Amino acid sequence: MACRIISGPEVSGEIYAELRERIEKLKSEGTTPGLAVILVGDDPASQVYVRNKGRKCEELGMHSETIVLPKETTEEELLARIDALNKDPSIHGFLVQLPLPKHIDEDKVIEAIDPSKDVDGFHPVNVGRMLIGKPGFLPATPAGVQQMLVRSGVETAGKHVVIVGRSNIVGKPMAALMVQRGFGADSTVTVVHSKTRDLPSITRQADILIVAIGKPRFVTADMVKEGAVVIDVGTNRIDDPTHPKGSRLVGDVDFDNVKDKVSAITPVPGGVGPMTICMLMANAVKAAEDAAKSR
Repeated sequence: MACRIISGPEVSGEIYAELRERIEKLKSEGTTPGLAVILVGDDPASQVYVRNKGRKCEELGMHSETIVLPKETTEEELLARIDALNKDPSIHGFLVQLPLPKHIDEDKVIEAIDPSKDVDGFHPVNVGRMLIGKPGFLPATPAGVQQMLVRSGVETAGKHVVIVGRSNIVGKPMAALMVQRGFGADSTVTVVHSKTRDLPSITRQADILIVAIGKPRFVTADMVKEGAVVIDVGTNRIDDPTHPKGSRLVGDVDFDNVKDKVSAITPVPGGVGPMTICMLMANAVKAAEDAAKSR
């Protein structure tokens, strides 16, 4: 059985082409979509991610602002910045890059963001809307995974989707999306995690296996059903003396051995990763469209 590689750059490329048309339409009507990012501190991974977001905004012709604050910034100062962005009509969506320094309450920060500008989809209002199947902002990574399935022609209706991991960022929202009524969903969903008994016996039942557990090559070939579709959300850096950098990225799935057994799989890198920024941009464009309608 030939295994199909589901490419993140390919799927995101399709979506960016659609977004460019929507952005042009907005601009012709007098609205330039604006996205802002607040970065507190100097976490290297966060810096790279924020830089990539800014670059992508520029490529798409969107207005972009990056607010970099020192890690000593107080919670009050950060909340004041959020309040200013909530009121700024040129910014249609914004996010506060996580993780935050220990002295700042992440929940308080997320809840301070206007839900109509919450392009990360983390505000309790947007989480609640997602759960009951109402329109709102979806968290970027789970929304990206769903788009990969839909645009690769993977049938989800009636399929058993097993999600490995129960984080608020991937696992739980992924389950909420796949269990909804409608195209790209209608699945039977099981969530497994670190306390699940005999986890491999459940992952072997999956027609679609979505893995987001943060452990390099955790899912091995014996844990996967023949012909399943495997989506690997993990990104782990491991030592590799043969690599020029001395290390390389691998997923949560043992790609080399699993790919021979499945019908389709996402690689790492080049799989789910590019979809996260793509869906964030889609949320920012949607926020601008909503703002233009309500003017």
